[in-house]
Amino acid sequence: MSNDESSSGDPATSVITKVKQKVKRPDLYRVLILNDDYTPMEFVVHVLEKFFQKDVEAATKIMLHVHHHGIGECGVFTYEIAETKVTQVMDFARKHQHPLQCVMEKK
Repeated sequence: MSNDESSSGDPATSVITKVKQKVKRPDLYRVLILNDDYTPMEFVVHVLEKFFQKDVEAATKIMLHVHHHGIGECGVFTYEIAETKVTQVMDFARKHQHPLQCVMEKK
């Protein structure tokens, strides 16, 4: 054995370590509907069914929460999806001449 070889027996052996990168989860945003005195309750239920895939019972529960507390959560989404949902709801409400407000906030 020469002085250049290591005692492991195979001088060409090396260890490769793979560093696992941590992927940061995207920030989440709450989509909220605000109460007003003019938008019919049935319209709010329809919006929750159409844009948030809520069944009639869940949509009614959220609508009543909005009615009694002034604000209600429709869902939690990534930024792009939350922004799209807010825009869809606002456009739909304006098209039907209702002052319904929909906003998003960071969770």
